[in-house]
Amino acid sequence: LRFFLENVRESDINPEAKKQLLSAAHDHMITFPEFQAWLIRATKVDPGLKNTFAAEHYHASIGSSHAETEHSWNKHTMSQNLRRMQYAVRGEVVIRADAMAAEGRKIIYTNIGNPHAVGQKPITYYRQVLSLCDLPPECGVDNPTVASGFPADVVERARELRAAIGDAGTGAYTNSQGIGKFRNDVAQFISARDGHISLPSNIFLTNGASSAIEFVLTGLIGGNRDAIMIPIPQYPIYSAIISRLGARQVGYYLDENKGWAITERELEQRRTAAVERDGLDIRALTLINPGNPTGQVLSREDLEVICKFCAKHDIVLLADEVYQRNIYDPTKEFISAKKVAMETPGCENLQLVSFHSTSKGLIGECGRRGGYMELHNIDPYVQTQLYKLASSGLCAGVAGQVMTSLMVTPPAPTDESYDLFQKEESDIFESLKRRANSLVKGLNDIDGMTCTPAE
Repeated sequence: LRFFLENVRESDINPEAKKQLLSAAHDHMITFPEFQAWLIRATKVDPGLKNTFAAEHYHASIGSSHAETEHSWNKHTMSQNLRRMQYAVRGEVVIRADAMAAEGRKIIYTNIGNPHAVGQKPITYYRQVLSLCDLPPECGVDNPTVASGFPADVVERARELRAAIGDAGTGAYTNSQGIGKFRNDVAQFISARDGHISLPSNIFLTNGASSAIEFVLTGLIGGNRDAIMIPIPQYPIYSAIISRLGARQVGYYLDENKGWAITERELEQRRTAAVERDGLDIRALTLINPGNPTGQVLSREDLEVICKFCAKHDIVLLADEVYQRNIYDPTKEFISAKKVAMETPGCENLQLVSFHSTSKGLIGECGRRGGYMELHNIDPYVQTQLYKLASSGLCAGVAGQVMTSLMVTPPAPTDESYDLFQKEESDIFESLKRRANSLVKGLNDIDGMTCTPAE
């Protein structure tokens, strides 16, 4: 215990935690269970975080006559990685909000990006095609009256998707990597966007980007000396999964004064400290572009710095690109990490995984759980193991797979649905842009607070 306290860095624990332990040690000999409990508190973001709602309802669930017992599965014997994990967007505040909602209180949930829950309307084309994919053919695409209720291009698209899904329909499992035609749709979308070939065999359809991120981190992390570099500020799913898998996070700080830019010096300094001082093995670096929660759009120069850094040090680059449609500044453009990697000397051997989702952008269909990841220059053996991991979950939800195909192949200008689709997308885009600008202005109007515009 003395060795631990002498060697742990103050920055790795809560400021008051060390004082608490030393104070307790003056009174009595610290037992191992006590030290375990303290260590959890010391490494928490919020030392008081607990699920009080669950605790309050525990006795009601087992009956008042149930005797108090010491469970064999308890806070000491459970996964300590899970216990250390923090995921604030779904934490204690939300649990309390759910309890209040159950009591009849009106709650507006703004803890996570969930557009439809706060009033964004679904896009008609997507819902029409989805409904015809789900309906039995005699009630939908083969019904004699279908043309009176659905545009012709919607019916035709639904027929194509149903043929790709097969006779079993949307209620059956699919290939664990995703339906072949839908992966081909994604590959064609990426090829057209980047000007470089994408192969369906490198595409995995997943339950949103979150599932794909978890797949990849599970395949990357092998021990508690493995580390993942993540941007600060970051979206907390990365720190949560890294903690749960027992690895370490190494933050690299974005420069707010330069529009949340990334500098080579910052990356090198953070890596050197982690490797040479802390003895960690940097396995991957996460890039979020456009930034979440920072809202910046990375320039080609920024992306080149990151790609070259990862290629130089044999670090796998994880490119979170789920907000690529949300570009509000007309002087900015989204450029994918893959495009930069393909066009930048020195990045020929860069290992890259890119993520996209139907939950964000202008679609906001979070509950459909649609998304994909593309593997670029990933070892074929590793890819087979990721397929095995995907197989353990059987497959991504079929509704999400359909949604992903629709995201990358919207109506064509000659289609009957095109005008309404364009109007609905435009209305959503302008609404998101207006609210982003309003939020930035409101924050900047608060004395002592500044906020850079969302690009």
